[in-house]
Amino acid sequence: QSQLVQSGGGLVQPGGSLRLSCAASGINLNYHAIAWFRQAPGKEREAVLCVSSDNRRTNYADSVKGRFTLSRDNAERTVYLQMDNLEPEDTAIYFCAADLYLIIMEGCDYEYAYWGQGTQVTVSS
Repeated sequence: QSQLVQSGGGLVQPGGSLRLSCAASGINLNYHAIAWFRQAPGKEREAVLCVSSDNRRTNYADSVKGRFTLSRDNAERTVYLQMDNLEPEDTAIYFCAADLYLIIMEGCDYEYAYWGQGTQVTVSS
């Protein structure tokens, strides 16, 4: 069964860091576009960042530029979302998503075939 399994997250103080993991099972992420989304209570889901399947473009939400980065470990079939200098406004459930051969141009709002189960990130003192 092809799926994405997320881990990481939790409670962190403002200014702290967290790393979320998104592990693929039955999927070779080498050829997939990857995206991270988040949904805060009472708000719509929003894109955090995404990278094209050809690795030629990475798009970031303005609110996370300079603080969040995406990395891949192809051998481990895992992608990571490194979140630094976290703010209370980053509190949300975070989701990873992937789609084969998807070429990303503007934004991150595309159709993704695979989704992680979501993980809670809470930024609070």
